[in-house]
Amino acid sequence: MLVIPDDSSIYLRLEPTDMRKSINGLSILVVELVKQNPQSGHLFLFRNRKGDKMKALYYEQNCFTLWYRRLEKGKYIFPRNAEGVIELDKEHFAWLLASDKYARWDALQQQTYENYF
Repeated sequence: MLVIPDDSSIYLRLEPTDMRKSINGLSILVVELVKQNPQSGHLFLFRNRKGDKMKALYYEQNCFTLWYRRLEKGKYIFPRNAEGVIELDKEHFAWLLASDKYARWDALQQQTYENYF
């Protein structure tokens, strides 16, 4: 569970981001496109083109955390052809993490895996 302090803001970049980017690449996007300091203590969210993956970049007490979430089935619903950055409130962020409130309803079946190890 990702715990964000109450005084932190949550920013979602609406344009798709290359999910191969790591902490350094995402930090550059925060500075250049979001116009924020990546060490500000705010949470920065990035999505992929398909809409089934998200990354979050967060900084606290001298360390970065990179969080990655992949839906096994379905996709998040994002505005089409949207540009820029929006600030999410804590409730909207919780819905986003819950997946069932922000993903397609037909994708809510539990996925099971066998013979992977």
